[in-house]
Amino acid sequence: MANFGDLKSEVGIKAVNDYLEDKCYISGFVPSQVDVTVYEGLGSAPSAKFSHALRWYSHITSFGAEKYKFPGQKGPAVKASAPAPPPPAAADDDDDDVDLFGSDSEDDAEADRVREERLAAYAAKKAAKPGPIAKSQVLLDCKPWDDETDMKAMEEAVRTISMDGLKWGASKLNPLAFGIMKLSILCTVEDAKVSIDDLSEKIQEFEDFVQSVDVAAFNKV
Repeated sequence: MANFGDLKSEVGIKAVNDYLEDKCYISGFVPSQVDVTVYEGLGSAPSAKFSHALRWYSHITSFGAEKYKFPGQKGPAVKASAPAPPPPAAADDDDDDVDLFGSDSEDDAEADRVREERLAAYAAKKAAKPGPIAKSQVLLDCKPWDDETDMKAMEEAVRTISMDGLKWGASKLNPLAFGIMKLSILCTVEDAKVSIDDLSEKIQEFEDFVQSVDVAAFNKV
């Protein structure tokens, strides 16, 4: 992956500006700690001639201290490219214990039997290994009934929802219309355990605060 270079230089700022020409964030569809890394690397707002970088910088600035609660980990300011090749298997990996073909034998029938047994054992071992846990990061927009709704109380109520596989993240109040604000709140869910439809219904049960819930962004992690 290629580095943006010196973010204090015009070349580095231009690299960021070109990268953000058709993107909202440095990585994915929601703000993350990667955005904070680049933000801190720049140190100050880019000049107006770097319009895409300035638009992004102003957006991240609007989060204030909440940006340090963005999900993910800080890392180098990079552009995506081909993934690195996987590291070589360790010498003591379990798969190395399986001999797929067995030893040479003068008795072909016996060699075939041994090979089939070892292939079956190998397949069983691979099937027993657990796969990765599929997760999604979701940005929910919770809309109130009017401009008199207590938005702090709304957020407190939403965060009381606890489900196995659900983790709440950063939140922010964004303008909706006619002076009404909406609560935009991030959450990370395990796909096999949490249904976004079920979660939205639970939020709408706080009918004193919530008029509707929309999915603003959905990203696999």
